[in-house]
Amino acid sequence: MSKKVLITSRSFGSISSTPVDILENAGLEVVHKGKDFNQEEFEKIVPEFDALIIGAHPFPEEVMAKCSKMQIICKHGAGLDNIHLDKAKEMGITVCNAPGTNSNAVADLAMSFMLACARKIVIADKNVHAGTWKTVTGVDVYAKTLGLFGFGAIAKNVARRAHGFSMKVLAYDPYVKEVPEEFKEYVTLCDKEEIFKTCDFLSVHMPLTDETRDMVSAKEMNMMKEGSIIINTARGGIVNEKDLYEAVSSGHIAAAALDVSEKEPMDAENPLRTLENVIITPHIGMYSKEAIEAVSVICAKNVVAKVQGEELQFQVV
Repeated sequence: MSKKVLITSRSFGSISSTPVDILENAGLEVVHKGKDFNQEEFEKIVPEFDALIIGAHPFPEEVMAKCSKMQIICKHGAGLDNIHLDKAKEMGITVCNAPGTNSNAVADLAMSFMLACARKIVIADKNVHAGTWKTVTGVDVYAKTLGLFGFGAIAKNVARRAHGFSMKVLAYDPYVKEVPEEFKEYVTLCDKEEIFKTCDFLSVHMPLTDETRDMVSAKEMNMMKEGSIIINTARGGIVNEKDLYEAVSSGHIAAAALDVSEKEPMDAENPLRTLENVIITPHIGMYSKEAIEAVSVICAKNVVAKVQGEELQFQVV
């Protein structure tokens, strides 16, 4: 009997047939539930599968406990906050992700958010589409100070883009003790407080953990310069949404852009949705054709490698 692979990522294999071909050519039975994903159905059927390529939806620990056949879980992306790693380790389930493959796509989005917020591009566009030809006055991005929370693959690519705008870059990352030679000319490692007090733009690039939850809240926002801009393309929950609403409403924070939210999809009644100077996108950071294809291929190859007893890429557990 062939091994069965469940795919719950909507975008897996959406660019070409190559990722699915990799699985099927290895003799695996592929069941794709991404486009018509239903959480209740997922929790019911997942114990039947030998491998899982998972998106961002919940995978409750008690459901994982029923997956006695499961050999490998591949995250279609980098973030692992919806996978109970300790439980997977206890059960002998291998877990892999695909870090870095979407780093250019997310960095492009973060940089575009900075430009859009600074120059009020979305506000101006909406005015014109509504029939109002009205100028808006923004601020320069050129030569400003960018604060990066995290200095992994995505943040490094944001720094490279910021350097093209002659920005001074400050970075906080407790796991980075020294910046690589490439960045020493324009990136300075510093503590969180210095970033909050000096940056014009703050861009978040950390995983959501107990330590990073609510890392950017009212206290920290009040430390920031009036007119600062906050960007979050990492995970919802790192920037406190209630406090962000208050800070933007008061005018202390000039604008914000969020590709992630504490609850996804974001609640219709979330007050951030009422603010014209808050850009909100539906977690599209990795959704470039190049990034989706690369992540899909890595996931497919890892599933095949696990089943065939070969070497894995990006194994976490």
